[in-house]
Amino acid sequence: MKTRFLLFITLLFTICFCGESFAQRIKASDANIHGHIIDARTRAHIPFVTISIKDTTIGTVADATGHFFLKNLPLGEYTIVAEAVGLKSNEQVIKLEPNKTVEVNFTMEEETMAMDEVVVSATRNETNKKSTATIVNVASAKLFENTASSNLAESMKFQPGLRVENTCGNCGAVQLRINGLEGQYSQILLDSNPIFSSLAGVYGLEQLPVAMIERVEVIRGGGSALFGSSAIGGVVNIITKEPLRNSLSLAHTSNIMESGDAEFNTSLNGSFVSDDHRAGVYLFGMVKDRDAYDRNGDGFTDITRMQSETIGFRGYYKTTAHSKLTAEYHHIKEHRRGGDNIDLPPHMAEIAEQVDHKIDGGSLRWSYFSPNSRHLFDIHASAQAISRDSYYGTGKDPNAYGETKDLTFVAGAQYSYVFDKCLFMPAQFTAGFEYTYNDLNDHSIGFDRSIMQTVQTAGVFLQNEWRSEKVNFVIGGRLDKHNMMDNIIFSPRANLRYSPHENIGLRVSYSSGYRAPQAFDEDLHIDAVNNQSSIIELDPNLKPEYSHSFSASADLYHNFGQVQTNLLIEGFYTILDDVFALAKTGENEAGYIIQTRYNAAGAKVKGLNTELKIGIPDIFEVQAGYTFQRSRYDEPEVWSDNVEGERRMFRTPDHYAYFTASANITRQFKASIFGNYTGKMIVQHNAGYIDADRTELTPSFWDMGAKLSYNFRLSDTIGLEINGGVKNIFDEFQNDIDAGPFRDSVYVYGPMTPRTYFLGLKFTL
Repeated sequence: MKTRFLLFITLLFTICFCGESFAQRIKASDANIHGHIIDARTRAHIPFVTISIKDTTIGTVADATGHFFLKNLPLGEYTIVAEAVGLKSNEQVIKLEPNKTVEVNFTMEEETMAMDEVVVSATRNETNKKSTATIVNVASAKLFENTASSNLAESMKFQPGLRVENTCGNCGAVQLRINGLEGQYSQILLDSNPIFSSLAGVYGLEQLPVAMIERVEVIRGGGSALFGSSAIGGVVNIITKEPLRNSLSLAHTSNIMESGDAEFNTSLNGSFVSDDHRAGVYLFGMVKDRDAYDRNGDGFTDITRMQSETIGFRGYYKTTAHSKLTAEYHHIKEHRRGGDNIDLPPHMAEIAEQVDHKIDGGSLRWSYFSPNSRHLFDIHASAQAISRDSYYGTGKDPNAYGETKDLTFVAGAQYSYVFDKCLFMPAQFTAGFEYTYNDLNDHSIGFDRSIMQTVQTAGVFLQNEWRSEKVNFVIGGRLDKHNMMDNIIFSPRANLRYSPHENIGLRVSYSSGYRAPQAFDEDLHIDAVNNQSSIIELDPNLKPEYSHSFSASADLYHNFGQVQTNLLIEGFYTILDDVFALAKTGENEAGYIIQTRYNAAGAKVKGLNTELKIGIPDIFEVQAGYTFQRSRYDEPEVWSDNVEGERRMFRTPDHYAYFTASANITRQFKASIFGNYTGKMIVQHNAGYIDADRTELTPSFWDMGAKLSYNFRLSDTIGLEINGGVKNIFDEFQNDIDAGPFRDSVYVYGPMTPRTYFLGLKFTL
C-alpha cells in the first residue's frame, strides 16, 4: 500500500509540475486548424480518424461526421498527419500563424495489408513496419474479431511460426511455441516491459483478454540483444490499448460445447478523453466462467473448470507538447479446477489440480522527444505481484497444498539520437539501461519442495541503425549481469534490409539469446501420472543455454488493380548450445516421480516460414501461413529408461499452417472462416493407463472455425452487433485420452476445445 501511495504522489506531482508549462505555451496563439476526412473511393466522410501534429503530442480525433478542429496551436511550420487502422496514412505541411484558422482536408484510401503500421519491438523505437530491418508480425483487433478470440491464447496461433497448445489435461496450462521451441524460450513483454515472470508464463496467455490489447508484435529468433534473458525463440510484445476518443462497449459471448458444457465471456470497456486531448484513460474489464469438460466420460476433466475476473486501465497525460506520461494497471483473479469430483475439496479427489491466482501489475512511463524529434528519452518502471494458492495431488493426499508468492520489478531508461549523417548515411543511435528483479517463493507441503529463487539482471544495450529508403543496417548488443551466472553475458545482433524497389524488402539477420540456469514456468507445475505426482528438479550442474539465430527473408508487396497482396518468405536456422532437456530420473522417498532438467549436447532448429495476404479493401481479405521445420537434438535424448532415445524434439511437428479469411457481404454483414493445421509430431506418453512409457506419433489434425456477424447502426455513434459461429467444426479433439485415476495428464495434443458453438452481442457507443 505504501508503494502504491508513493507512486500516486509521484504521478500527481509530475502532472502538476509539468502541466503548467504546457498550458502557458498554448493559451493565446489563436492559431487553429479545421477540416474533414473523406474516402477516396466512396467520397463519404470517414469518422474517428486520428489527426496529430508530427513531432509533438498535440492531436485530436475526428468526430462521427468526419470533421475535426484543433485550436491554440504552436506557431511555425508543421506536418499534419491523418491516421486510422485500415487506411493509408496521409500528411500535409502547413504554416501556423497567430490569429489565423487554416482549413486542412484529407482524402484517404483503404489499405488491406497495413504496410504503414508503426511497431516498437524491432529496435525499441517507433518505426515503420515495412522499412524496419527486422521482420515483425502484428496481430491486431481485426484478427481478434475475425477469429472470435476472447483471450490472447486463442489468437496467437494465427501467425507464421507460432503454435499454441494445451500441455496439461488437468489444469489446462497453455504454451506458446515460436519456431518449434517451448514456451520458456520466448520473452513475453507487456508494453515493452519484461514483467511476465516464470510463474506468469504458466497460464498468462489465457488470463489476458483481447479487450485490453491494441496489438501484439512478434519477432521470431533470438532477441536477447534488446530484451535480455529468455529471448531465444523470439519476443512477444503485448501493447495495451490507449484511449483515442470517448467510447463505450459492452460485449457478451456464450460458447456451448456439444456436451452442453458452456463458457461465458462478458466484457465492459470505456475510453474517456478530455476535450483538449491532453489526458485520457481506457478502462477494461472481463468476467469469464467456463464449465469443466469430460471427453471420454471417465469422470475426470479434459478441460478445466475456470472462473476469472480482469479489470484495469491505461491512461496518459501530455505534460508538454513534447512529453507524455503513461500509466497502466491490471488486476486478474482466477480459479481453475481439474481432475475428478471437482465440486468437492481437492483432497477428496483421486486427482485434483486446483489453482487460485491473484495478479496485480502496472507500469509508469515518461517519454520526451525534442521539437525536431532528434532527441528521444524514455524512463519507465513496472511491477507485477502474483499470489497463488495451489493443490496438485493424487490419491486424496491431504498434504498436496501449496503456496506461491512471486514479485517482478523492472526499471529502465533509454535515449536515442537521430543523426543527419553518421559516417555514410542518416542514422539513429540508441542506448539504454534496464534492471530486472524477480523474487519467487514456491512451497508445496506434501512434496516437501520449496523453490526460493531471486533473479536479478542488470543490462546495458547499445545499437546504431543506419537507414534510408533503400537500406537499413542495424548493429548492436547488450551486456547483462545475471546473478545466477558467473560471467557477464554479451548478446550481439546485426540486421540488414535492402529494398531494390519500394515494394520489395530483402532482409538478413543474426541474433543471439540465452537462458540462465533457473526455474522456469513448467518447473512450477506438478503433473499427475499413474496416480502419482510428477515434479521437476534442476540438475545442480545445470549450465546456461545459448542460441545463435540466422534468418533471411523476402517481403514482397504488389497491387493487381484493387487487389493488394503481400508475400513473405523467411528461412531460419537456430543453433542451441547446452540445450535444456528433461528426463525421468526415478522416484523420491515419498513416491513422487522425479524429472530432472539437464543440459543436452545441443540442438538445431531450421525451417521455412511463408505468409500470404490477399485482399480488396472493404470487400475481402485472406491471410495464410505455412511453416516447414526440423527441430533435432545433436544426439539422441532419452526421456525414460523404457524408450529409445530421440533426436526429434517433442511436440514439434515438421509441418503446420494457419489461415483466416473475411468478407464484407454488405457494409453491415460480415463473414469469416479460420483454421489451423498441425502435422504429425511425437509426444511423451507415461505409463499408468498404458503398461509402459512410450513415445507416440500423433495424427495430423485441422482446427477449423467460422463466424457471421451483423452490425445494426442505431445512429451515427451507436452500434449493435450480433455474431455467431462454430469453432473446431470437424470436432478433432483428442480421442485417445487416458481414462481413470492412472491417466497421464500431460498426454494431450490437438485442438484445445471440442466442437463449440458461440453466440455474441456487442454494443458500442
